[in-house]
Amino acid sequence: MPTLDEAFALGWEQQQAGAYPQAIQIYREIVRADPENARTWFVLGTACQAAKQLAEAEACFRRAVQLRPQEPDGYHFLAGALLEQGKQDEAVEPYRRCLELDPDHAEAMTNLGFILGEQGKTAAAQALYERAVQIKPQYAEVHHNLGNILREQGKIQEAVPHYERALAIKPDYAKAMINLGIALVALGKPAEAVTLMRQALEIEPDFAEAYNSLGAALSTTGDLEGAIAAYKKCLQLTPDYAEAHWNLSLVYLLQGNFAHGWPEYEWRWRCKKNTPPPPFQQPVWDGSPLAGKTILLQEEQGLGDTIHFVRYARLLKEQGGRVILYCPWGLTQLLRTCPGIDGLVEKGATPPDFAVRAPLLSLPSILGTSLITIPGEVPYLFADPSLIEHWRRELAPIAGLRIGIAWQGNPNHPWDRHRSIPLTAFEPLARIPDVRLISLQKGPGVEQLQALKGRFPVLSLASTFDEANGKLMDTAAIMQSLDLIVTADTAVAHLAGALAVPVWVALSFTPDWRWLLNRDDSPWYPTMRLFRQKKLGNWAEVMNQIAEAVRKCPQAQERPRLGVPIEVPPGELIDKITILQIKSERIADIAKLKNIRTELNALVQVREREVPTSNELAHLTEQLKAVNERLWQIEDEIRVCERNRDFGPRFIDMARSVYRQNDHRAALKRQINKLLGSQLVEEKSYKPYADS
Repeated sequence: MPTLDEAFALGWEQQQAGAYPQAIQIYREIVRADPENARTWFVLGTACQAAKQLAEAEACFRRAVQLRPQEPDGYHFLAGALLEQGKQDEAVEPYRRCLELDPDHAEAMTNLGFILGEQGKTAAAQALYERAVQIKPQYAEVHHNLGNILREQGKIQEAVPHYERALAIKPDYAKAMINLGIALVALGKPAEAVTLMRQALEIEPDFAEAYNSLGAALSTTGDLEGAIAAYKKCLQLTPDYAEAHWNLSLVYLLQGNFAHGWPEYEWRWRCKKNTPPPPFQQPVWDGSPLAGKTILLQEEQGLGDTIHFVRYARLLKEQGGRVILYCPWGLTQLLRTCPGIDGLVEKGATPPDFAVRAPLLSLPSILGTSLITIPGEVPYLFADPSLIEHWRRELAPIAGLRIGIAWQGNPNHPWDRHRSIPLTAFEPLARIPDVRLISLQKGPGVEQLQALKGRFPVLSLASTFDEANGKLMDTAAIMQSLDLIVTADTAVAHLAGALAVPVWVALSFTPDWRWLLNRDDSPWYPTMRLFRQKKLGNWAEVMNQIAEAVRKCPQAQERPRLGVPIEVPPGELIDKITILQIKSERIADIAKLKNIRTELNALVQVREREVPTSNELAHLTEQLKAVNERLWQIEDEIRVCERNRDFGPRFIDMARSVYRQNDHRAALKRQINKLLGSQLVEEKSYKPYADS
């Protein structure tokens, strides 16, 4: 009969040979005989962990630390077993306890740093990694993890030396090669990244994550077929790899292969970096008939995406559905102008009852959108006429070609480093005679205006625009008084396109999927023109092309003609505008409202360009609108009489009041024409009547 020490030695021998079941059986017999033996509980835990019996390993380590609470490695191994089971939050405390007992335990620091990084506590994670590097400078894993946490914070340049150090210590460290490659892609060096990732795959041929990262790097070089092959290889190895499915969708969509792209795009919800819309019990709409049903559309991703895909509300309304939009805070004022929307609910509020729901970016898939069937009708958003008038007056003193510019997108976007443009790159535009650059930038990027230090002029509007009147409302109105918008790939580009104003967009060499390939127009936005990088990071060439296009077309792009160009007296123009304003306030039919707003915006733009403002004109305009409102009411009352076959005194009184109001209306129009010195005079002749 062997002694306990002899049995322990035999168990250890079996464990070292990889015979974990035999070792586990021996250790179990020892702890049954001697349940207070902390050492045996500990090694039994390590054997169970090696055999992937993680629940038993956890129990063994817990017993070991109960028996030896001052032993740091017990806590370290307990935390490791918890971590392997996905119990990250539970692992934090034992790692902290380990470090209290052994402040220089580099492995515990590294693993705790990993957990804190996953929890978004990047500063705390970075501090732990930096301490671990000091204690154990030859520890490749901690250099690698420190590189990751720096990269996640956007400190790409600082991350690279740590990846390189990890590889110097451990040349076959495939994961470090992959993450260094990801950093190089972010720095605009995708070709170098591809070489590194292929080296990693020579070391670990079945490394699914490496194929996904290789696909992203190849896509950035423009090798889209190579990227597709890499993503497919990744999915052969790991069929449920959500990021690879999503990345594959982006390549298909960029190629215009919507049939393959939309289904893969639905994997976005399983990706860690994407936050799904708020959960509701109602099912996701499957495309079945909507007649009589209420559908809730859920915004997702950025402002630009919401503006881009809210166009689909009209299609759902045409199917007979009642459409409610669950939208970002502050954007309701703008989005309520979109045809097809019956109601809006700001994010966080409780929506009314609805039958089905759909994330906005799933609608193209549900409706089977192809390149041919893209709903490209514009405008589908409209600026507030009163704000248009306000900004027309504000911008009236600015002579020359007015170009609105925006250069900075969301800094948290993973590709922002490459899709946003330094403000200094707009200098070629500013140097064109008679061009006036007007900033439409809000939030991040505004600080670049100060950094210009007079290098070239950019007019900065009041910092409060888009605040009091709702997000992007002032911007939408300002755009109506500009000749052209030139912007990076930002929400400003989508807003301009949705408003049907001329907009030119400068795109990275590897653009977002919606801009497609090898074309200078967009099927999503007919008034948009695209300018593309030929080399990643080379904005100078793109901005020089835009400047040259402006020189060749001094008036930028003319807006589509919306009617017959004829001269009319200003009184007639303003009269028509007041009538359209009344219609936009009183008519609820979506199709009619769209036409009314389109005509109103067109006429307001003519007035802005041709008619000088004054307090007296504003007063006359107000009176003219009041007369037209009264005429609207009179006609409604006459129609009621007609319907009721009531042709008595009330009907007669209403009919007589029509010509009185029309005479008042004509007098006001004459006053406007006289005030503005019009060469065109509207004449009217009528028989006098006695005032009774």
